[in-house]
Amino acid sequence: MTGRYPNTRMRRARATGWSRALHRETQLTPADLIWPLFVTEGDGVEEPIASLPGVSRWSVDGIVARAKEAVDLGVPVVALFPNTQPDRRSDDGAEALNPDNLMCRAIRAIKEACGDRIGVLTDVALDPYTAHGQDGLLDDTGYVLNDETVAVLVDQALNQAKAGADIIAPSDMMDGRIHAIRMALEMNGHPNVQIMSYAAKYASAFYGPFRDAVGSGGLLKGDKKSYQMDPANSDEALREVELDIAEGADSVMVKPGLAYLDIICRVRQEFGVPVFAYQVSGEYAMIEAAQSVGAGDRDALLMEKLLAFKRAGASGILTYHAPVAARLLNG
Repeated sequence: MTGRYPNTRMRRARATGWSRALHRETQLTPADLIWPLFVTEGDGVEEPIASLPGVSRWSVDGIVARAKEAVDLGVPVVALFPNTQPDRRSDDGAEALNPDNLMCRAIRAIKEACGDRIGVLTDVALDPYTAHGQDGLLDDTGYVLNDETVAVLVDQALNQAKAGADIIAPSDMMDGRIHAIRMALEMNGHPNVQIMSYAAKYASAFYGPFRDAVGSGGLLKGDKKSYQMDPANSDEALREVELDIAEGADSVMVKPGLAYLDIICRVRQEFGVPVFAYQVSGEYAMIEAAQSVGAGDRDALLMEKLLAFKRAGASGILTYHAPVAARLLNG
């Protein structure tokens, strides 16, 4: 105990705006944000996503415009996710290795337009490319094969690195993929490409709108519980993170974010590495839904949640609300 009433009045420091700012423990800036963007085919295309109000798929030219907007807002990184057309999907996800696929074209276009003024984070997983919607290759029973999938993920990561990706973000949750990707990057002239591992990605019910956005929702048969984590587990997340750090991850991610603040806190306290939270599509949609029915103010709800991620120990946050939050933070 450090004091006693009335010598100590905790409300003294809360009485004015300047004092609250002076004593604020957690700081949030646009530099803490990563903006996920969805890429689609065409030119001059914007496709609003019904389950993600205010979010659209953009053709490559639109993605470049969003990247320039991020630069102007002070958001340092955009994260890219492709909406692969059905005729380019296959059971083996071969389109992921096409050097002229949507992802690679968007990377090159952003880098040509913005250079090093913004970082490009790319998703490494096969679900945007497979006809079955799973994150990897399947055996005859429908089980996702681990080592065979990792071999494809390595080639996918190299494909993106050659296109100019700054951060490779494996989201598949296959065992051993971080080591394999790190070695491949080192051996193929990409030693400075970062790896942000989806180290603790849970088999969550909050991913539905995202699957709509990348076009895999209607394709998925079954679930992803054989490789994504059980929401009941916490110690297991620390083992996953420890392995990925040892294998060469520069930073790690907890996904989803809000329902797993305890995991973010434990990871930060245990390992002291940069840990990122993903405010996933279902979390975004709930904020928008609350606003639409008058159950809460969107801006207030958003900023409180983002501060919660930072308070828990997150180095940064992936959020579809990034441009909204940046404008609020920029005043």
